[in-house]
Amino acid sequence: MGDFRRALTVMAASPEATQQVRIDSAQLALLWQLAARARAAATEQILAFTIVNETLSLVPYRQAAWWHGPAPGAVAAVSGLPQSDPGAPYVQWLAALCRSLAKDPSKTVEESPSQHTQSQRAFTSADLPFEVAHVADEWDAWWPAYGLWVPLTDRAGHLLGGLVFARDTAWTSTEHALISELAQAWAHAFAALDPRPPWTARMRNWVKPGRNLRRALIALAVVCVMPVPLTMLAPAEVTAKDPFVVRAPLDGVIDRLYVQPNQRVVPGTPLLGLEATTLQSRYAIARKDFDTAQEEYRQTAQLAVTDDKDRLDMALRKGKLDDSAVELDYNAQQLARVRVTATRAGVAVFADPNDWTGRAVAVGEKILLLADPASVELTAYLPVADNVDVKPGSTLTLYPKSSPMSAYEARIDTVAYRAEPTPEGVLAYRIKATFTGDTRPVLGAMGTARIHGRWVPLSYYVLRRPLTLARQWLGW
Repeated sequence: MGDFRRALTVMAASPEATQQVRIDSAQLALLWQLAARARAAATEQILAFTIVNETLSLVPYRQAAWWHGPAPGAVAAVSGLPQSDPGAPYVQWLAALCRSLAKDPSKTVEESPSQHTQSQRAFTSADLPFEVAHVADEWDAWWPAYGLWVPLTDRAGHLLGGLVFARDTAWTSTEHALISELAQAWAHAFAALDPRPPWTARMRNWVKPGRNLRRALIALAVVCVMPVPLTMLAPAEVTAKDPFVVRAPLDGVIDRLYVQPNQRVVPGTPLLGLEATTLQSRYAIARKDFDTAQEEYRQTAQLAVTDDKDRLDMALRKGKLDDSAVELDYNAQQLARVRVTATRAGVAVFADPNDWTGRAVAVGEKILLLADPASVELTAYLPVADNVDVKPGSTLTLYPKSSPMSAYEARIDTVAYRAEPTPEGVLAYRIKATFTGDTRPVLGAMGTARIHGRWVPLSYYVLRRPLTLARQWLGW
């Protein structure tokens, strides 16, 4: 009510003004009622309709309109109409007039920020700038002689829009004070109802030529050239380093495995046994052939003492006996190899004993590993799409799935020169790395390895994959 009180003070000091204008309680009641209705409006459309139509009960005018700013803005409400038509000639003329009034700072004086509004001003067609001469030329066709521009701003001083009133007589100081008081209530109501501008509008404000645009371009350039490490993610597994491979000693069928997965063994511990029925039969036949050849040789040796013919047969019997002995020794060695024992201490690494029981194996086929739990390394599989020329000596970090709060550093030792399909069917390069920290993850732990590459600009880091896909799709 500050402007209203100042108007009353001026009129009290001027007897002539007091005689010309009478302020009664009815006007004050209407002022409070209109302010209350403005604050109680549920939507911006209802508020605008209330202002341009119901203010007539307090201040007489012929026409009024609400222009929603900032520029270019639009005329959102016109007195006497339930809804304004943007294509109507009158509405277009009003929009051009309001844009001119909002852009003309020569006769609009900003008040202090605490008042949250710009000064209203009365004007005529002669007060319009030369740039909008066409608006002044059409004034008489649309409006009476005297107009009033009431800009509304928020707390930060940003223009929300403006109200224009028109009538045949000039505006008095008391009417200025009444409308100025109402303008504060209207601005408060519009600021409460006005939604946050969309991001497109905020971006347009930023990209306008000026200080904000320069700052944005400088910040964008700095961010684009900011160096960041080029990192890639790859599935990884903790594997044994230099394990002992237990292979099938001969062709056959596995009878059983004597150890369980992750079982610790010492040298001499039985690991597995092959089906020995066939080898035992061969050994029994070879043993019988050896006994027969040995008996024939003994008889021939006895007869050779008296008969020269038998002395010649003794050499043949001796050769047959030697062949039988070799065959018997070979079958004995094969029979001894059906039972495989551990030659070193370690942990048995394999999946499930039932996967091997009764399975036919060929000589040299890998069955299980004997690994030292304290000697482990990291095996990672880098997909071809993420390869960025990783070289030995680079570092990586393992994040185990079983321990999300732990991380282990490692150094890359070898990188496969050729990509191979993984068990999941992904074409990837196999990477071997040695842990560099004091602690080691457990054998068999799975996780994700973050491979650290060279330092690159942030723009390259962000656009590397899109550029790769674009080149593959476009063929350049």
